[in-house]
Amino acid sequence: MLDFMIKGGPLMWPILLCSIVAIGYFSDRMFHFHRATINTRDFVQGIRNLLQRGSTIEALAMCDETPGPVAQVVKAAVVNQQRPRDELRESIQDVARAEVARLERGLVVLATIGQIAPLLGFLGTVTGMIRMFMVIQKSPLPNPGDLAGGIWEALLTTAAGLAVAIPTYLAYNFLVTRVQNLVLDMEKSANEIVAFVTKQEKP
Repeated sequence: MLDFMIKGGPLMWPILLCSIVAIGYFSDRMFHFHRATINTRDFVQGIRNLLQRGSTIEALAMCDETPGPVAQVVKAAVVNQQRPRDELRESIQDVARAEVARLERGLVVLATIGQIAPLLGFLGTVTGMIRMFMVIQKSPLPNPGDLAGGIWEALLTTAAGLAVAIPTYLAYNFLVTRVQNLVLDMEKSANEIVAFVTKQEKP
């Protein structure tokens, strides 16, 4: 591995760093999303049952004990259930925007790595070709072994850049899909709770 890094030239090290950062952010986001995933239907039904019995404090405690953005959005609805419908929805939207921002944290880093990793590889290709032409300029009939360094650098950096970019793009798209699914769960849960509390207020 170290031999390949040396033959690939100095740009192999930032490409390696990109791969380490991408793995770190992906692992962190996967752990966060795993904790945020709950049985939304059972959770909302439990909150509705508690509110129907007038157990608002227990409903809030259930929200605090449940991880993830859905619980926070439902908690905002429970806390502000006595407000007019428009103010209630605005309060929920404020919490939802904060939760979406928290879910998307780090995704821009993965997107950036997915874009710059192949560019670093192509830059390594260019520097490898420059190295080859410098050898040719010094000797019109160079030994093939003298050109090997430039060829290694040109090929390895391109391969390494693409090897980092492809799984990073896949990871980014996978996480974006998870975020979208959680946002849909938040919207559905919020609508159900709003409809329930506003119905409860009617005589």
